[in-house]
Amino acid sequence: MFLTIGTTGTPERPATDLGFLLHKHPEKAQAFSTSYGTAHVLYPEAAAERCTAALLLEVDAVALVRRGKGKGRGGAPDAALAQYVNDRPYAASSLLAVALSGVFSSAMRGVCNARPERAAEPLPLRIEVPALPARGGPALVRRLFEPLGWAVTAEPVALDAAFPQWGESRYVRLVLESSELTLAQALRHLYVLLPVLDDAKHYWVSSDEVDKLLRAGEGWLPGHPEQQLITSRYLSRRWSLTRQARERLELVRLAEADDTEVEAIDNAVADEGETEEKPTPLAVQRRDAIIEALGECGAARVLDLGCGQGQLVQALLKDVRFTEIVGVDVSMRALTIASRRLKLDRLGERQASRVRLLQGSLAYTDNRLKGYDAAVLSEVIEHLDLPRLPALEYAVFGSARPRTVLVTTPNVEYNVRWETLPAGHVRHGDHRFEWTREEFRAWAEAVAGRHGYGVEFRPVGPDDPEVGPPTQMAVFEIRNVNEKEAKAA
Repeated sequence: MFLTIGTTGTPERPATDLGFLLHKHPEKAQAFSTSYGTAHVLYPEAAAERCTAALLLEVDAVALVRRGKGKGRGGAPDAALAQYVNDRPYAASSLLAVALSGVFSSAMRGVCNARPERAAEPLPLRIEVPALPARGGPALVRRLFEPLGWAVTAEPVALDAAFPQWGESRYVRLVLESSELTLAQALRHLYVLLPVLDDAKHYWVSSDEVDKLLRAGEGWLPGHPEQQLITSRYLSRRWSLTRQARERLELVRLAEADDTEVEAIDNAVADEGETEEKPTPLAVQRRDAIIEALGECGAARVLDLGCGQGQLVQALLKDVRFTEIVGVDVSMRALTIASRRLKLDRLGERQASRVRLLQGSLAYTDNRLKGYDAAVLSEVIEHLDLPRLPALEYAVFGSARPRTVLVTTPNVEYNVRWETLPAGHVRHGDHRFEWTREEFRAWAEAVAGRHGYGVEFRPVGPDDPEVGPPTQMAVFEIRNVNEKEAKAA
């Protein structure tokens, strides 16, 4: 997918100043790594009379499949296209918008130390996007861009020129022309409206997207006649975020109408940073889910296998329901850090009697781990090489045999929702693998069947309807056996 940005000039004010404004030299072809491929910047023409810069995003289709896990367009809501045949490498979308903001970030902010006067003044601009998904057709394209000062050409693309009876596709060839806008304004328009017209995003939309929208929409979005549609689509129709954005945009509009500051319109805005509720980190949500599950099964004596630096042990120690907590890890350094975190040398006698830290490997049976109500393997199994999993399985389920075992692990399908995670990468450098929900379910059910456990699965974190939760948890409960079966066992 690509777009071009062109301008004209004179010998006194050459068009090649575009290179200074974009911070990309016209005589060089440059490449930049993005989460889904490589962005190239080159200049098809560069003269004093006319200069054109092209942004070409070379999308890694295999990375889209791996991160989207067959959910169509990189995990976006439109999953109608097959996983290996889709429009993402060719049609402008949020992928191109993210590349635009990354490659031309200074230009988007209007920063140009070499030509500050040119950055602040309107330019004769011509922008072309050969293939743009337009949900709403050419009419919507014009409704979005014309109020911003653009002359719009939106030519529908036929489904197949050889079969005109098939009609038009949802794609248009877009040409925007204006001499009233600065380059920074033009880039911000594209950054917001490309994904709006596509009506899908390739990453999870969180609360920080509201700030991105308001920054890019500064000066034009508060008074746009299609503001409601823009905010709703840009924020993936998440009602709470859309409402938050529209409330803040209304404050801006009122402030501009009264020629005053936003803070003077709403006195609460100044304190928002202190009172705004921040999203709960996934690690905290995971610990809360584990503690809730342990409480449901009535566990009092708990093993934290692979306890690391002791965050979960610390949380369990604060809950009086857990009378004995044992943290186990192979790393002595991790146990030392956990000991400092827990302040073991300063705990009172009663608290100190509730907690122990043991060095041990989960690949070997250990008689010290027998007889406990529950064991937790939180974000542990993905750090083991796959051939070593059977050894861990026997050590925990076959030898130690706690009544309840909780296992959490990343859901690789959810990785697509993190914009900053490079394509094909796992979440942590030490992860040997990350499983899909289907793979984790198959492993857990096989383990349960071999060792006489039942298992159920729970989401941890926001449960995305397409790619599931960021963390998946299996709750194993040992099956009740009658006396005869017990003796046979």
